[in-house]
Amino acid sequence: MGKSILLVTLALIGWLMVPNQAQAQYNNWSVGFRIGEPSGVNVRKYFGNNHAFDLNIGTYGGLYGTKRSYRSGDYKSVGLAIQGHYLWHTALSKSESIRAYYGFGGQINTRRYYPPRLNGEYENALSLGGSGIGGLEFFPASKPYSFFLETGVYVELLQAPFFLNLNTGLGLRYNF
Repeated sequence: MGKSILLVTLALIGWLMVPNQAQAQYNNWSVGFRIGEPSGVNVRKYFGNNHAFDLNIGTYGGLYGTKRSYRSGDYKSVGLAIQGHYLWHTALSKSESIRAYYGFGGQINTRRYYPPRLNGEYENALSLGGSGIGGLEFFPASKPYSFFLETGVYVELLQAPFFLNLNTGLGLRYNF
């Protein structure tokens, strides 16, 4: 297992170091990964001069602890999350290598919920809410990838209205 992780890491570093003449494109797709809350696969579609749609599919509840008070019971596991945001973005530098963005959207989560009435047993809890995000994206010159750092908030509407969770993340996307 350790050798596999080392090989994948070395392959990723080698891929990042290979020069590429393509400039970052804002009217195309990008695919990558996001580490944070939620963590997982990230897909972004750029359109127009300053708009994008961002989709995250991955885990929810791991970064800030798997055990957390929720409604009258607890969460005690990591769950699945699907999060989407409509984004506005703008260049912060003349070269457009650094871009700021913000947006709004929604999030669906599922986790194991342990209510007191079930005496230690769990039920699957599906939650739905709104979220907002803001971040920075860096496009290295002549490279087909970008790095991003973002933060935001998730406000649950269903099952526990106004349950708040911080959504933070950093990641890497390949732009094509």
